[in-house]
Amino acid sequence: MSFAVTNLSAGYGDTRILWDVSLEVGDGEIVALIGSNGAGKSTLLGAISGLVDLWSGSVRFGERELAGLPPDQIVSAGVVQVPQGRRLFGSLTVRENLLMGAYLRTDSEVEADLEHVLGLLPRLRERYGYLAGRLSGGEQQMVAIARGLMARPKILLIDEMSLGLAPLLVDQLLEIMQQIHATGVAICMVEQDVQTALEFAQRAYVLETGRITLSGPAHALLDDPSVKKAYLGV
Repeated sequence: MSFAVTNLSAGYGDTRILWDVSLEVGDGEIVALIGSNGAGKSTLLGAISGLVDLWSGSVRFGERELAGLPPDQIVSAGVVQVPQGRRLFGSLTVRENLLMGAYLRTDSEVEADLEHVLGLLPRLRERYGYLAGRLSGGEQQMVAIARGLMARPKILLIDEMSLGLAPLLVDQLLEIMQQIHATGVAICMVEQDVQTALEFAQRAYVLETGRITLSGPAHALLDDPSVKKAYLGV
């Protein structure tokens, strides 16, 4: 199913942050959303997820309109966010955090999915009984991704996956994301590491001061002179 945001405007209180934003993520596609700090990237994911007031516009997944739905119904529809800063329950174990990702589920396959995500992220099996607050930053990001997977997403929204992590850890996480993508999950990643994002994604959008200013194939944006100048220091 394709995912489409159309003419979305959103903000906080009386402050408008996003202005008529439109983007699409095709079935099984990897799309990057890049832009400077404060451009509105996290606000956009929050608006999609029902966590930020939506002023106007449409958020459709397949034939279903998600705009205006509460966050739990958006998650149940298959749109799941891995938030910036991980936002784990530090006093709970890795297992307990992963189960929180499945809190809306009533099926009998939760334990089987736990085994699946532990297969994707074997480091978490080693840390299964550890308190999440005592893990390294990279391990916490793994828990955040695995928790998102426990909701059985059809599209995964990932906010600043590489933030604060060493390049080697980022490379490991990108390999994991490729494995997740290979299972048919579409990915929309918000990322300040522009080079990493554009090398990983198939298509990309540039968000500047709350507006989409550029979009296209990721490799084309990587070679775009304005992107090079603004984000790659070239």
